[in-house]
Amino acid sequence: VQLQASGGGLVQAGGSLRLSCAASGRTFSRYVMGWFRQAPGKEREFVAAISWTGSRTHYADSVKGRFTISRDNAKNTVYLQINSLKPEDTAVYYCAADTSYYSDYDKAPSYDYWGQGTLVTVSS
Repeated sequence: VQLQASGGGLVQAGGSLRLSCAASGRTFSRYVMGWFRQAPGKEREFVAAISWTGSRTHYADSVKGRFTISRDNAKNTVYLQINSLKPEDTAVYYCAADTSYYSDYDKAPSYDYWGQGTLVTVSS
């Protein structure tokens, strides 16, 4: 499985971005998908996750109400809509795929495949 993240960029505080993550493989609909981020000098942290069908989603408390994760299984793509951006959202955002069950969706070791990351920079 290969994951290709895109959509990052430089945006002013209060702005929006939509990140995309395109996956290879014919079993994308069976992957739990997640987004994580890593700010400079900090550890990678969970942002959001979505179940196989999209019926279940979970978010880190720091992004609830501002970020929305979604997926299009026909396009093998998962999205992260980011609104009301804050300078503290500045980070490299990674998408990841978990080929097992929607359980430890907020734990990085649960994920089997990772994209290369896309940088989001929020200016104040």
